[in-house]
Amino acid sequence: IEDVIGIDAHDAIEISAKTGLGIPDVLEAIVTRLPAPKGDRDAPLKAMLVDSWYDPYLGVVVMIRVMDGVIRKGDRIRMMQTNAVYGIDKLAVLRPQMQDIAELGPGEIGVLTASIKQVRDTRVGDTITHERKGTDTPLPGFKPAQPVVFCGLFPVDANDFEALRDAIEKLALNDASFSYEMETSAALGFGFRCGFLGLLHLEVIRDRLEREYDLDLITTAPSVVFRLHMKDGEVRELHNPADMPDLTYVDHIEEPRIRATIMVPDEYLGDVLKLCQDRRGIQLDLTYAGNRAMVVYDLPLAEVVFDFYDRLKSVTKGYASFDYQISEYREDHLVKMSILVNDEPVDALSIMVHRDRAESRGRAMVEKLKELIPRHMFKIPIQAAIGSRVIARETLSAMRKDVTAKCYGGDATRKKKLLEKQKAGKKKMRQFGKVEIPQTAFIQALKMDG
Repeated sequence: IEDVIGIDAHDAIEISAKTGLGIPDVLEAIVTRLPAPKGDRDAPLKAMLVDSWYDPYLGVVVMIRVMDGVIRKGDRIRMMQTNAVYGIDKLAVLRPQMQDIAELGPGEIGVLTASIKQVRDTRVGDTITHERKGTDTPLPGFKPAQPVVFCGLFPVDANDFEALRDAIEKLALNDASFSYEMETSAALGFGFRCGFLGLLHLEVIRDRLEREYDLDLITTAPSVVFRLHMKDGEVRELHNPADMPDLTYVDHIEEPRIRATIMVPDEYLGDVLKLCQDRRGIQLDLTYAGNRAMVVYDLPLAEVVFDFYDRLKSVTKGYASFDYQISEYREDHLVKMSILVNDEPVDALSIMVHRDRAESRGRAMVEKLKELIPRHMFKIPIQAAIGSRVIARETLSAMRKDVTAKCYGGDATRKKKLLEKQKAGKKKMRQFGKVEIPQTAFIQALKMDG
């Protein structure tokens, strides 16, 4: 443990749960090393909300730790963050089954039910007090859960939209940090714009929807929340690149930065440093613990949500561990890149990119789409654009009938006339033609970019 993680283990207790070795020593250490709870039984009630989960019979079950005062069955309590008032129906301790009790005092942990309907009404870290004669000062350190990664979830089959709505509503009952709102896309139909705490949270929710509710989903490229500082002084949050306002009204754009800690065997360190540098990273620290290096980087979250984790695992053969926390918002040269198919913007493929990387990202995207979109009867231009400036283009050639096959000689102008007539027809067709982009093309394009 000292070699791999770098934790000082000189006073670690040797224990084996299998043989029972050292268990009395652990119990003794809990008594002697861990401080006893301090709290005033006669003070106004202050209880911390530790956890909550949804029970189909009891509603939301709330786990609390009492800091000061006493809580009893039948008391009227107030959640200090939401200001909601509830009457306690049941007070219990877990042993490990629920066992009803009459009261909880300072330092004690228990669970309560109070006919609460949704987990999002109970925020972890909130302070619970009595409705009357309660405290006015909440416990310090509360931070509401803020989604930092957003992506669109759309059903592959449009008929599954209602099933997706029901599945998301059921998941949201149990997960207060998961936010969602309805969204429509010209290319993907009806779906939901969902907010997550991070990439792992996104993967867990998506996998649960697919496995537990048997849904086939398209996930749009993950995006982060950008801050738009407008010229009139207003600050807006941009959740979806498709909602980007006209740049003439925007003074500057800020993006979230993270402090990433990567533990890696030293033989792969060079590859990891190169990967972080390529993603606009700033190195903050580099230390060694045994034969493992710990490198700390300041990275833009927008670069991490795409394929950073997969790339990190492949360059280190799976040996790297990666942890991050949001540090701050910082201004940078960010632009919205739109993908246009037959001069029509495809909102589902819009992304925010750094100006220096826009051209390479745009070229990769249009090359991929050229392979994925089936050929039509007319020529289709596929473009990547920043505002009105096209930065990359591929042209999907039209399917053509050989109109000169019936000419067996004669003047060359006969063939030319037939080809010109065909060309005029194709031009007219392109003007009125609609390009059908199959769902599989979206899935593949977003996989490539996501």
